[in-house]
Amino acid sequence: MTSTDVGMPGPRDPKTISSFRFLPALLRDPVQATDEVGRISGGDIVRLGVVGPFRPYLVTRPDHVQHVLRDHADNYRREGLLWKPLSRLVGEPSGADPAWPLKKGAFQALFSGPNIASFTDDVARAIVEAVDELAGRAVGRPVDAADEMTRLVYRAITRVIVGDKITLDQADELGRVLAAATTSSFRSRMLLPFMPFWVPLPGDRAFQRAVQAVDDLIFPIVRDSRRRGADGGDIVSRLIRARDENGQGLDEQNIRDGVVAIFVAATETSVSILTFLWMVLHSRPDIAAKLYAEVDRVVGTDHPTRAHLPELSYAKMVAQEVLRLYSPGWIIPRTVVADDVIDGVRIRKGSIVVISPYLTHRLDDVWPDPRVFDPERFAPGRSRHRFAFLTFGGGPHQCVGSFFFTIEAQLIIAALLSRFEPVIHGSPSMEPRLGLTLKPSERIRFLLRPRDRVASNA
Repeated sequence: MTSTDVGMPGPRDPKTISSFRFLPALLRDPVQATDEVGRISGGDIVRLGVVGPFRPYLVTRPDHVQHVLRDHADNYRREGLLWKPLSRLVGEPSGADPAWPLKKGAFQALFSGPNIASFTDDVARAIVEAVDELAGRAVGRPVDAADEMTRLVYRAITRVIVGDKITLDQADELGRVLAAATTSSFRSRMLLPFMPFWVPLPGDRAFQRAVQAVDDLIFPIVRDSRRRGADGGDIVSRLIRARDENGQGLDEQNIRDGVVAIFVAATETSVSILTFLWMVLHSRPDIAAKLYAEVDRVVGTDHPTRAHLPELSYAKMVAQEVLRLYSPGWIIPRTVVADDVIDGVRIRKGSIVVISPYLTHRLDDVWPDPRVFDPERFAPGRSRHRFAFLTFGGGPHQCVGSFFFTIEAQLIIAALLSRFEPVIHGSPSMEPRLGLTLKPSERIRFLLRPRDRVASNA
């Protein structure tokens, strides 16, 4: 047993929040129920009496999160709950995947600082081309924001992830089927994690069709790349070349899983926050005006490039605040390997610990006025607990693509806002809904209004 409380009184059991108090709301409105649980817990470790033996611990305070994700990460494995349905799409989680070290090495090499620097201008050009295409559809006509952001993000990252091994039409199709997979059966499977796969739940068939469509796209790419040789810098080539100390490489399924995993990780966050971003700018004209002013000053009539990134500081702050308030990865579950104690609270072996960035980002004593959208929280020089901002996780399983996401978001914001003003169609709600990731609860449609572009000050 480990403990953060040497010399303190013996461990205690946490307070339990009865399922009768929040389960009806959980089934009716998961976001409202999650907010209510956060309000009741107040940052304390609590146990949720959900259904039968499934009684997870909820951990939200930054120092408690650090205990689970970093200080005692080996005692908290990525198994069960979220990982169970997700494994059918991206393969086994790292704790249960013998091939994980090879995959992780390939991911880290792809998203290393020097490698990102080498392809940032290519990404910028792809984004500009995608904005041109978007303009052809959206100037004067409302379009679906999530669909368009998916297409834009996939155009931005496809060359980085698979090089020239996929066509733009295939990239669009991959974006569509992965979006279908990550929104189909995850809600029901996550609410009923103890239900075996042979018991059908709503969305299962749509999920299976989407996974088959993903396989139909990715497996041929993997097979063709193996046949032709894998000497490129894309993730397919890197996974094919990966070898352990015994010279053993990855099989076809593991390569496929690695490619799909990096696509999901590199796109879900970007698509989600960009969709929310246009709603934020619609509701906060003061922030929109400041963002437009920065883009006009830094980019002007140019196309954004890597050279513009250091000066697009407010765009970066806005993107980070969207991530805080609408963190796509709203839940991080872990399975407890051995009995533990966190801040005097007994954590029992075999249980599930649930970390919720959504709730951590709404703790009043961690983020003052947490429901107010305020990009200045991320101004240079501001300090906070390392585990107060959890969008990209933390510890040994922190998302390796966080740096790339920031660059991608800055470039997309600059490319779009330097030329257009996104105008929300109708009055959709900004309330999120829970699935694999946090997404808008309603369909958001927007059109593009051309702006008078200013001369560059560069």
